[in-house]
Amino acid sequence: MLLYRICPIDPHAHLFEVTLEVGSSHPGQRFSLPSWIPGSYMVRDFARNLIEVKGFDGDRQIRLTQLDKQRWQLEEDCDALTLSYRVYAWDLSVRSAHLDQTHGFFNGTSVFLKVEGREVESVQLEILPPAGEQYSDWRVATAMPLADNTERYAFGRYQAANYDELIDHPVEMGTFTLASFQARGVQHDLVLTGRHWADTNRICADLQKICETEIDLFGGQAPYDYYLFMTMVLGEGFGGLEHRASTALVCGRGDLPAKGESDMTEGYRTFLSLCSHEYFHNWNVKRIKPARFVPYDLEQESYTTQLWAYEGITSYYDDWLTYRAGCVDRDTYLTMLGELMTRVTRGSGRFKQSLTDSSFNAWTKFYKQDENAQNAIVSYYTKGAMFALFLDLSIRKETGGQANIDHLMQRLWADFGSQDIGTEDDTHQQIVSELIGRDASDLFAWLHTTDDLPLTPLLAEFGIELSLRAATSNSDKGGTSGGGLTTELGAKYSVAGLGVKIVNVAEGGNAHKLGLAAGDNLVAVDGLQVGGDLDKRLNRYGVGARLQCHWFRRDELMTGELELTAAAQSTSVLSVIDEEKAARWL
Repeated sequence: MLLYRICPIDPHAHLFEVTLEVGSSHPGQRFSLPSWIPGSYMVRDFARNLIEVKGFDGDRQIRLTQLDKQRWQLEEDCDALTLSYRVYAWDLSVRSAHLDQTHGFFNGTSVFLKVEGREVESVQLEILPPAGEQYSDWRVATAMPLADNTERYAFGRYQAANYDELIDHPVEMGTFTLASFQARGVQHDLVLTGRHWADTNRICADLQKICETEIDLFGGQAPYDYYLFMTMVLGEGFGGLEHRASTALVCGRGDLPAKGESDMTEGYRTFLSLCSHEYFHNWNVKRIKPARFVPYDLEQESYTTQLWAYEGITSYYDDWLTYRAGCVDRDTYLTMLGELMTRVTRGSGRFKQSLTDSSFNAWTKFYKQDENAQNAIVSYYTKGAMFALFLDLSIRKETGGQANIDHLMQRLWADFGSQDIGTEDDTHQQIVSELIGRDASDLFAWLHTTDDLPLTPLLAEFGIELSLRAATSNSDKGGTSGGGLTTELGAKYSVAGLGVKIVNVAEGGNAHKLGLAAGDNLVAVDGLQVGGDLDKRLNRYGVGARLQCHWFRRDELMTGELELTAAAQSTSVLSVIDEEKAARWL
């Protein structure tokens, strides 16, 4: 058995200290740290945050050789080898590690070296508190199984069956708010770190409905005996990462409902959808996963064309399940779906990259987006969700409502996830072919094209009208009806200094033709200083107007003529036109 210890040795300097008791070891034994974390497909080189990796045999320091950016090798025999190192933790995200005098958080992939060749051995982890009276009320939150006499939320010893389990249980420590609920007989805890005024009773009641809806979808039995939502509450923030019995989340303080509030705000429904998304991953990607991830190779990129299925299908379900659980009404759900579609239709990158290519290139394109991303790539999350909708409605239509995408997920769970068997590139197609009673290759061909999915006629079959309109403003997210602009700048911008700062430019739009670029500071149009109402001001001039513009690129003043053309019809709106038909889906 391997024994790890971790201690927040200096919260002010953001340093964890880690020791690893390896035992008897021989020359050539190697140790390594993952370069990426499952669920976040980008090489992050966590080992760059390790400081002074040393080895000891009793009191004697022994020789270690660093082989590359993330691996070390033992150079001599040891009777009782112990490794010691520190980890700089200053990444306030769900992916790595963060430590200061207010709290500590870490993923095992960021802090625990692997003993190569001994990955299947059982592990114990001792979590120690920081020194000092000011930390006397700190507690520990993790879904990792308890060891010895450790009580839940206490510092002490925890255990894992192997290295893979050790690094799949993130840990939060500090003074956090704790709330609990039961979902199908399983305890679920909610931890909120950071200042907040949240109504935890309301949040738990809504999460219970969502969790039970998802557990029931997969047969009524949760694949764990305890689950933890650990949430970092910030002034502004958003993010989540799934784990085998927990999820790490980041949300904005204003997204959580305060006590006494009963309305469903946009921020709160977004938070519930985030929880729904990460919880659905308990099945779809944590247990049902591509064969390429069985097991994970965390030393380098693991390419797969299947992320559309694992993030796209999950993104279809996340909003939909908040509706199915009764947390939002039908109109709100259709608004949310319209917003998702708008994020796809506003990017010309969808005409340049297929869903399978988007999945394969996640490592370098999706996770390393720049200001031109909307013009070059498509998201396997959002367009993947649209494909999942297309698949769901197609199955319903062809089977007369006898089957739907739930049946696909249930088959994947029964035949693959619960059996620890990875899916191949054609697994989903084979199951859908069985569900509809014919070869489904024509449906799955849409994964490999850059054409827009034929959703308009398909939604009409289910009583839903999909229409497109122009945006009403620079901040219009879509999903709702309303009169759009007749013309627009053709760029996203934010208010900055004496004008607006260009965030990104739509290919072929008015800003593109003018010559604006991301980072430019547009200060004047038609001799007048511009501000946050720029698009509405342009709308007063109308299509065909020619306007002199002035902007700074770096410290150089540039000028040009803006010719206003019609605003793009790229904002999606969904509405019910036939209640009886809509009931076949919603």
